[in-house]
Amino acid sequence: MSGYIPTDVTPPELRPEALARHVPDWAEAAPSPADVPDWDRRRVAALVPFELDERGWPVHPLGRTGKCGRNLGRWGENAAADPIVVAGTGSQRRVLLITRGDIGVEAIPGGMVDPGETAPQALVRELREETGVDLTDHQPVILGRDLVDDWRQSDHAWVASTSALYQLPAQVTAVAADDATDATWWPFASLVHLDAAITAAGRTLYAAHRPLLQAALNHLAD
Repeated sequence: MSGYIPTDVTPPELRPEALARHVPDWAEAAPSPADVPDWDRRRVAALVPFELDERGWPVHPLGRTGKCGRNLGRWGENAAADPIVVAGTGSQRRVLLITRGDIGVEAIPGGMVDPGETAPQALVRELREETGVDLTDHQPVILGRDLVDDWRQSDHAWVASTSALYQLPAQVTAVAADDATDATWWPFASLVHLDAAITAAGRTLYAAHRPLLQAALNHLAD
């Protein structure tokens, strides 16, 4: 539209000329949404409904982001899984967070759902890969399937996550690996307590995960 000039956030490896030579294993080959053949299927499978514009391109469910292009694996919705692992109760309650290797903030250990993988499978895999904690035998509570204000999103590519709560009686050993540079149990009586502890340690809580963490606290308070 007139006057709207979004910033292209496409990294070099996802530009058309680069994709013609090599497609990263985490990305689809389509250089633009026009090259995606299955929008009808994707819309049916989406965690959060979305529309297509007059060109047949996907539109972010919340509208303009100020960014265009793609800095995610897929055009349109990128399905993610975010396992929120909590140990203990009350003032002794702790939540397991990682330090993200890409942006250096404290976040829920999680990531993208792989092709052919279900969200419950991705929850277990991502947690194991990033913290070494294996909760295969635990049944989580699904908290929601929601948009995430991911820093990589654009008008035509975004993240929607299945978030789930795992409750443990006590902390277990967690060791950072894969995309995580640290794995830490933080105080989790409230977001205020969590913020205070993270700030005191000279770190920052990933803003996009605050609503997911608050949803976990709301469930625990019920």
